[in-house]
Amino acid sequence: MLGIFFLTSSLWSKFSSSSKHLLEDRLAKGSQRDWRQVAANGGIAAILGVIYPFYSHPAVLVGFAVALASSNSDTWASEIGPISKKRPVSLRTLKRVDKGTSGAVSLLGTGAALAGAFLIAAAGSYLFNLPLWEAALIFFCGFLGNLIDTLLGAYLQKLYLCESCGIQTEKPHHCGRDTKRIRGISFLDNDLVNFLSGVPAVILACAFIFLYQ
Repeated sequence: MLGIFFLTSSLWSKFSSSSKHLLEDRLAKGSQRDWRQVAANGGIAAILGVIYPFYSHPAVLVGFAVALASSNSDTWASEIGPISKKRPVSLRTLKRVDKGTSGAVSLLGTGAALAGAFLIAAAGSYLFNLPLWEAALIFFCGFLGNLIDTLLGAYLQKLYLCESCGIQTEKPHHCGRDTKRIRGISFLDNDLVNFLSGVPAVILACAFIFLYQ
């Protein structure tokens, strides 16, 4: 399942990369992944994967799948959404904003998020012979993690303004100078948002399994 996540994420990041190069000015990082991005997207799943051989409770397995479904949902939305011909809508202002703006959604991106969560839920159901209701729980909580990510990006993630060119960006440096933080919590960057968004989704799924399994 980790392989499915990283393989599909890498493939989508390369897909139509030429049409997404204009987003580089807004995003803190491009398609090249570093250790912080890997940890943010796969860290929770990796921890639960290590725990499972020693504590093989169904909640740990479902939590593992939810963590991956949440990350996959967010990654697919981030990689596929910008290809949309229409500009996304900000959840904060309910107005159309430039592509690549954190906390904004599009119809194509939302569809991609649903598909990303569904793929992991289906893979988990097949590989581990999970019942249908557990697969549905993975799908629901996985997409919920993506929604939390979007809300955090809209309201709490830090955003900067380049006073040289006027662009709003996630980068602390732009046009050869420091940018000015105009919104968000100082320590809450995109990597931390990605990590934190999966936590409540995993907790909700695990709690449900503990209560009703």
